[in-house]
Formats: sequence, C-alpha cells, structure tokens
Amino acid sequence: MLGSLRGAVDAAIGVANGLLWGKLLIYVLVLTGLYFTLRLGCIQLRLFFHGVQLVRAGREKVNGISSFQVFCTSMAARVGTGNMAGVAVAITVGGAGSIFWMWLIALLGMATAFVESTLAQLYKIRGVDGTYRGGPAYYMEQGLGMRWMGILFSILLIIAFGFAFNSVQANTITDALNNAFGFNKTIVGIIIVAFTGYIIMGGLRKVARVSEIIVPFMAVLYLLIALTVVVLNIEKIPTVLVLIFDSAFGIREATGGMMGALMAGVARGLFSNEAGMGSAANVAASATPNPHHPASQGFVQMIGVFVDTLVICTASAAIIMLSGVLDAPAGERGIGLLQLALTNEIGPWATYFLAFAIIMFCFSSIIANYSYAETNIMFLTKSRRVMVTFRFAVLAIVMTGSVASLQTVWNFADVSMGLMALVNIAAILMLSGVAFAVIKDYEGQMKAGKKPDFDANKFPKIHAQLSCNTWKREE
Repeated sequence: MLGSLRGAVDAAIGVANGLLWGKLLIYVLVLTGLYFTLRLGCIQLRLFFHGVQLVRAGREKVNGISSFQVFCTSMAARVGTGNMAGVAVAITVGGAGSIFWMWLIALLGMATAFVESTLAQLYKIRGVDGTYRGGPAYYMEQGLGMRWMGILFSILLIIAFGFAFNSVQANTITDALNNAFGFNKTIVGIIIVAFTGYIIMGGLRKVARVSEIIVPFMAVLYLLIALTVVVLNIEKIPTVLVLIFDSAFGIREATGGMMGALMAGVARGLFSNEAGMGSAANVAASATPNPHHPASQGFVQMIGVFVDTLVICTASAAIIMLSGVLDAPAGERGIGLLQLALTNEIGPWATYFLAFAIIMFCFSSIIANYSYAETNIMFLTKSRRVMVTFRFAVLAIVMTGSVASLQTVWNFADVSMGLMALVNIAAILMLSGVAFAVIKDYEGQMKAGKKPDFDANKFPKIHAQLSCNTWKREE
C-alpha cells in the first residue's frame, strides 16, 4: 500500500516536472529574460563593470547588513549541489550542449535578477530586530496590492527552501563524508544540525556574517583547482568549445539532442543561479545599499548570477569535460563524475578536497536557504512562537535529509521551485514599469555625474505604496 502510494506521488511529481520544465518554464524564463534585457538596453553588458565596482564598494561598514554580506549570503544559497552535481547531471543527461544553454539562461537571467532585486529593495520594510526584510511577497503586497499572491509565494518558498532544498543539501554532505571517509551518516547529521542550529538561532545577521567568511574562501579555492585542470589541459580547450556549441544546436550527435541539452541546461541553470525565482530577492532586500538607491542592489545581484553560473558552474564543466571522463565507459554521473574527473587530473587527494568543498558549499546553502524562509515566515506572521517552531522544524528536516534517500524530495523541490518562479515572474512583469522607472532614475543620476540617491517623493504613485520610510524622506 505504502509502495503504491509512493509510486503514485512520484508519478504525479514527474508529470508536474515534465509540464513545468518541458513545456512552460523554459519559454517563460527565456522570454522574460530577453524582454528585460531589451527593455534595459542590455544593462548586464553595458554596466557589468559598474556592477563589479558596487560589489567591491559593498564591503564598506554600514549600519545594518552590508551589500557585500548580502551578496555572499545570496551566493551561499546559489552555490551548492547545483554547481557541482547539477552541472555533472546536465552534461550526462543533455550532453555538452547543456553548458551553452546554462550560459545563455544566466546572461538573460542577469537582467531578471536585476529587476526582482531592485523591486525587493524598493518595497522592503524594517523588521522588529532592526534589519530590513523584503522580497517578492512584500512587493506583491505593496506594489500590486495582492497579499494573497504574497502568501502563495511565501508558502511555496518555505516548502522549497526551508525544507526540501535543505534536506537535499544535508543529504549531499552526509553522502560526501560517508563516501570519502566512511563516516556514519547519523553522527554527521547530528553535527550538521548542531552547527545549523547555532547559526540560525542568531538570525539573519549571524547568517550574513558566516556567509561573508565561507563563500569567498571556498569560491576562490574551487576556482584555483579548476584553473589547475584547465592549465593541465590547455590544448583541449578549442575542441571542448566546439563540442559545446555543436551539441547545443544538435549539429553533432549528443545525449538528448538539442531539446535535451536545452532542457537540462535551463533547468540546472535556474536551480543554480535562481534568477527569476524570487529567492535571492529576499536577501537582496536586507542590504543597506551603497549607493543609497534600490537599483544598486540590482547591480549586485546581477553580478551574483554571473559569478554563480558563468564562473563557478563553468569551472565544474571545465573539470569534467577537460578530464576526458566523458569518454570513459558509462556508469558515473552526478557528483561521482566530478569526483572521477578531479581524481584523474590531480590525484586521489581530490576526493578529500571535493568532500570539503561540498561540506562548505552545502552548509552555507542550508543557512542561506533558512534566511530566505525566515523572511517569508515573518511576512505570514509576527508570532515569535511560530518562528521558534519553524527553526526547530528546519533542524528536523536537516536531520531527516542527512540519513534518508531523497530522490523524491529533489524532484518535489524542482516542482516547488518552478511554481515559485511562475508566481514571481507574473509579479515582476506586472511591476516592470515601476522597476524601469527606478532604474532609469539611477542611470540618469549617474550620467549627470551624481552618486545615485533615491527619493521616492519624485514618484508619487510609488511613494503612496511604500510601507517603509527608508525611501520616503519624510523625516
């Protein structure tokens, strides 16, 4: 009975995933990203280096959470299994061409991330703890006057990020340590829960401080390893690039053909960089931006999408494709394929390095995912009791994920993520006029030689919608 019920659930989730990722989201995401790219005049290319400058400027000390801390927190959520196991799965399922489509969705997604993060900053509120809170639920309520839509989004995000994704990340950590060192999964799970509990009980500020330490260190270390593999195989790069582009358009026979490559690349690309999903926008709203303008955080999160997919995911793809493991007999896929590639290139110690990288990336994802969910719990209720209960529920799901086989949970996470993206994209399209006006104001001040500084009084309709006096200048 239980087996047949689980089979029915798996089948239903499979149908939903097929509809979302095979029929709907691919087109919605690409067209939305293309629309924002064109309407903003390819801002992700025109002002790319300005965005990089703002990430660096975000390190300045501020009263609250800095832009750089928020950048690191959003990167903590983005960089995880999707950048390693996800890339490997995309290549084995969709062929080398999936990497091209992953790049494309990231380039278009940079514009989408810009818009949603700008809106999140604009419609943020100040929480009882003094930190800013915001995100899609908040701009749905204030900007659209649709609290019901914000509630729907919040529930989907809490399910996906508070529970499903965190169980998957915990499972990945225990698998890595069990495979590399033979550690008992239950003991590892208890340790993960202890560290997670210590950090999340300290709230968003502690999550931001920890992310600011872990993310830059691990990203640089992982990129150095990838660069080593590239240098060792420098002569293979032209061949690999030709394979990627040929496979992307079905010119050369590849696993799954062009549509297989496109579906795998888009699905894994979104899972990794989260552009359009509305998740990173939750933490984008928490920043005290520099310059003091909502669009400045749009630039910062735009660079986050670039670093996640076009840098870190590409590093994983380079390790796999340059190592020659794709020519080996079929068998390994996912994280095992990446492990085999690193072992072939830099020796047996790569197994331990990869285990360490997975632990750091996945653990930082757990605490960042929690921070997203916490913001949406606060949107639904101000009850302290509910928040404490939720924190213990997250720890329980982390423990469950540490010891259980979670393929069904992974598939369910894809469904939740897809529905979240649809709700969020509908909202940002409806609010696109507001976003364009705010971004135009930023660029106008830049061109006039001023440091952008937003004043909502110049936009009466926006001014009337805002709950927080941050942008109102009424004092």
